[in-house]
Amino acid sequence: MVRAARNPYYEEQMGSRLRIVVYCVLAGGAGVLVGSRAWTSYFRAPAVVAAPATTATNATTRAIQTSFAPIVDKDLPAVVNVSSSKVVRSNGNDMPFMMDPFFRQFFGDDFGRQLRTPRKQYERGLGSGVIVRGDGYILTNNHVIDGATDITVTLLDKREFKAKVVGADSKTDIGVLKVDAKDLPTLAFADSSKVRVGDIALAMGQPFGLGHSVTMGIISAKGRNGLNIEGYQDFIQTDAAINPGNSGGALVDLQGNLIGINTAILTRGGGGNQGIGFAVPINMARSVMDQVIEHGKVIRGYMGVIPEDISPAMAKSFRLTDTRGVLMGDVSAGSPATQAGIQRGDVITEMNGERMDDSNQLRLKISMTAPGTTVHFKLLRDGVEKTVAVKLTELTSDQARGRSPARRDNGSNALDGVSVQDLDYRILRELNLPASTKGVVVTNVADGSPAAEAGIRPGDVIQEMDRARIANLSDFERAMRRAPGHTVLLLINRGGSTSYVAVEPQ
Repeated sequence: MVRAARNPYYEEQMGSRLRIVVYCVLAGGAGVLVGSRAWTSYFRAPAVVAAPATTATNATTRAIQTSFAPIVDKDLPAVVNVSSSKVVRSNGNDMPFMMDPFFRQFFGDDFGRQLRTPRKQYERGLGSGVIVRGDGYILTNNHVIDGATDITVTLLDKREFKAKVVGADSKTDIGVLKVDAKDLPTLAFADSSKVRVGDIALAMGQPFGLGHSVTMGIISAKGRNGLNIEGYQDFIQTDAAINPGNSGGALVDLQGNLIGINTAILTRGGGGNQGIGFAVPINMARSVMDQVIEHGKVIRGYMGVIPEDISPAMAKSFRLTDTRGVLMGDVSAGSPATQAGIQRGDVITEMNGERMDDSNQLRLKISMTAPGTTVHFKLLRDGVEKTVAVKLTELTSDQARGRSPARRDNGSNALDGVSVQDLDYRILRELNLPASTKGVVVTNVADGSPAAEAGIRPGDVIQEMDRARIANLSDFERAMRRAPGHTVLLLINRGGSTSYVAVEPQ
């Protein structure tokens, strides 16, 4: 489950180091000399940082080799508590016995009327936020303020302000607040694209409403996605302790600059920190904030494709040398991609000179590019490299709710156990597909078969096999005769969206 203290390991390590020093002192002068050198190396090794640019930074770096207090003193005043409340109406339906005829025959039709009258109830929530502009703009999580009717922001110095919601973006879980104040303490932005796995990071926030707290860890991973948390995911993963109430707080680097907004934790039913926390990279959060302040919403680019990752089986079918690149599983009619000449089955390898390795990377890049921008792609079509230019349009709410490729296992597959039949008007109507749709519909998939493992299911319409069109049952049977013993590539139409599935014999 993914959800939006004291460190005994750290205490044990510090105790061990202290014992080493005491032992060396007792061992004598030579021991003290050797011990002190070993102590210096042992204590300072984890805090090695890139060479600083200024003398002031040098002094700060030397100081944090024994304490993170200089960073905390500078940054913590800009981390705030966000307390929210929202009205929840109760209509009495949680007491169904009020409508029971058995009771009403004794007490009349008015029985429980007052209790059934809608009543106001209040839900309260706690979270964190980060002041990023001295004139009162605060970054937090959308889920901290979603639906709130009253929001109070409390600073480290106990000052309280009523806050208003400037805007929010549920797709990235970023919210922007504004308080009426000036000259507030702020955090400076880092460039989160330059964060490296292994860098030390500090998480600051208000866990469990206890007040301002700081935890330390490292950057465990970058670019985490597929967590089903938000629509656009590019999380920084850290083992710095993040707990309920930390949502919206700051993740900072050793220069005290903001690298992310703490958002979620991975739990195993315990509800607390498990050493796996996630933060929205500040580059993404800042882009969202700037658009929310300027436009009141986030305006995203739209290309009109359904991108897919490439499995080894797909790479083999498309005669690719590796699985890098993004396969175009579907291209919407009339979309910018179609107008630029991009076709289903194309493999995009670069966008504006940057290598595209997976579908999530492409989706993020497109979403963060302004409508009206012309982007340049390199792609492979039947092994031939091409260059195309696509002028993006604005992503509408209807397009944002469009279907995405079905999740499936890209492991071993085979068509054994799959039954199909010709399409007819009745089937097309049941599947809500246009009358012009060609192919064969899957009527049964044997349990435990390779096809079932691959995610093929009844109602899928097979429209291609090994890049050859399948218009009817005769085409399918003819293609099946060529299929045994080698990988087969299917184009599946599910609910009006197409995607490729590589099918391998057992």
